[in-house]
Amino acid sequence: MKLWEKYASVVTARLSWLFLLLLLAVAGGVMGVVGDNDAAGQSPATLPDSSQSARAKQALSQFPDAGAGAAIVVLTRADGAELTEPDVAAAAATLDRAAKAGGDPGAPSPIIQSPDHKAAIGRVPVSADASGFELRDQIDRLRQASKDGLPAALTVQVTGGPAFGGDIADSFSGANTTLLAVTAVVVAVLLVITYRSPVLWLIPLLIIGTADRTATVVGTGLARLTGLTFDGSTSGITSVLVFGAGTNYALLLVSRYRDELHREADHRRALRRAVRRAGPAILASNLTVVAALLVLASAALPNTRSLGVLAAAGLVVALVFVLLGLPAALALCGRKVFWPFVPRPDGRDQATEGIWHATAVRAVRRPIPVIVAAIGVLAVFAGALFTVDVGLSQTERFRVRAESVDGFDTLAAHFPSGSADPTIVVARESAAASIDAALPTVPGVLRANKTGTAPTGLARWSVVLDAPPGSAAAFDAIDALRARVADIPEADALVGGGDAEALDTRVAAAHDRTMIMPLILAIVLVVLLVLLRALPAALLLVGVTALSAIAALGLGSWVSVHVFGFPAIDTNVPLYALLFLVALGVDYTIFLVTRAREETPAHGTADGIVRAVATTGAVITSAGVVLAAVFCVLGVLPLITLTQLGIVVALGILLDTFVVRTVIIPALFTLLGARIWWPSRLDETDRPRPSSDDRSTPVPAHQ
Repeated sequence: MKLWEKYASVVTARLSWLFLLLLLAVAGGVMGVVGDNDAAGQSPATLPDSSQSARAKQALSQFPDAGAGAAIVVLTRADGAELTEPDVAAAAATLDRAAKAGGDPGAPSPIIQSPDHKAAIGRVPVSADASGFELRDQIDRLRQASKDGLPAALTVQVTGGPAFGGDIADSFSGANTTLLAVTAVVVAVLLVITYRSPVLWLIPLLIIGTADRTATVVGTGLARLTGLTFDGSTSGITSVLVFGAGTNYALLLVSRYRDELHREADHRRALRRAVRRAGPAILASNLTVVAALLVLASAALPNTRSLGVLAAAGLVVALVFVLLGLPAALALCGRKVFWPFVPRPDGRDQATEGIWHATAVRAVRRPIPVIVAAIGVLAVFAGALFTVDVGLSQTERFRVRAESVDGFDTLAAHFPSGSADPTIVVARESAAASIDAALPTVPGVLRANKTGTAPTGLARWSVVLDAPPGSAAAFDAIDALRARVADIPEADALVGGGDAEALDTRVAAAHDRTMIMPLILAIVLVVLLVLLRALPAALLLVGVTALSAIAALGLGSWVSVHVFGFPAIDTNVPLYALLFLVALGVDYTIFLVTRAREETPAHGTADGIVRAVATTGAVITSAGVVLAAVFCVLGVLPLITLTQLGIVVALGILLDTFVVRTVIIPALFTLLGARIWWPSRLDETDRPRPSSDDRSTPVPAHQ
């Protein structure tokens, strides 16, 4: 541990302010070299690279019209009546104007009227290469041209894949700035309440805010080097993690510093002790979350891989700023930074007083009933997971209304369900006759038309399914379609399109959950074993953390669907939520149990955990409330996925903070007694348990 002693001495020395200048210089240099994140407006890339729909999309690039996408223009009468001949003529003129404004050469498709004659649609070519804000501007021009000169009796809406992309980019326009501003305000308010100081809160906020901006730039640079996508949702989640985890680290360090100031007159010596004590726990917490995030690099979903790598980089940046910048700033400011409640050397022992001490004492007095009741509540919450559906369609992912969604709903109300987003089949031209004969025989296929050939010998079919897009019936039809064309010799057929992509994404997400969650739990277990050197404690803590995370997922999913009215839980939410709840929940476990390990040799296992709860209760509660509030801020972003993630993680962190750390873990440690530290021999004596009237009497290990 001499290394930690040396580190603590360096970052709290009189010249430690040089670390602040160095961090600011490095941050400024990185920002100047890398620049802005030009992918912030793009939607998440959720299609697995090896999936059949991805290979179908790649095959489509061989067709002559591969450089053009298609927006769908939907026209209806404002009064809901049938379209007249003048209305149809006006619709054709609208398509011509839209095609000229779309910025991509090519004539629009012919007008197609719905079976009920109340709607008409046409396809307008747009650039398939445009994305983000460029695509948004292109769709805006197309929409404006569609409305110019349109008779008042008609309503026009632009939908389809490019329109969805443009609306996503538009909804993210300024969203990350709003996210940063709201997050900073939330953290500032909570820090003021926690520290009860008009000055102290500024130091961690400025350091973490600078770390967040640096992390965004580092993420942008990594994305350009690796080919990963630092889209709006990934950027938003990374900011939340940097602010949340960084604030937690700061709270732990400042809390330990304040404790030491009650024992030491020299503020630099007190800070050095605090850094020496808190530093290993902060590093262990950070490395646990970073290692868990890096496991996501093995995921099948591209957006999951991007989040893992880029968020891990962001947390490393946060760690550097907190471990180098915060001690230097506190050393520079001195004891008076806590004004008006400046801690004085009074020998005060916070381990034997306060609400958290009283709560822990009650938990250890009757450990078995406490454990049974608390775990029973968690099990009920976990069971709520079976009351919700998993999977959102493309139109259900917006938290705000968008014209692409409204237009899609209008189209689906007047045309066969699958007309809005036809399925695409790509196969060898030599097998065209067999494909033509097979497609109409597949259950769920309404009609199929050959729509083009490629110079490379491929042919393409547009298939309309008789099922709403993104529904279970549509997925069944995709499976049946793939099975049928796979039986055609030498066709090498691929099935793609919106429904096929949604199905492949859902399957990949289920695979990622099955593969990644055990790896994350294994990493957490290894970290706890190395840190605690106690096998029962590590196994017990991982088990409780996992149960708490599943309970939070069940409760948060139920609240999301039955209280907020969202149609289902998105496919990404379970994996992301469990990852953050397990990895971040271990932060509080490490803060608590490392303190218990310090206290046990002198006070015994039961009294040691009580003292640990008493001394860390305030900081863990503050950190939990801050982290929960920061995750709730994800609700300012426009995607339901992020709002749901914020709900689940916020509820989970509160469960972890108020139930697991303050009630379940003290009861379990008391129940197992000295055996919890095996093979270590921290507690080898029996000590009498304190009554609720005498808090200074030690608590015995429960044998």
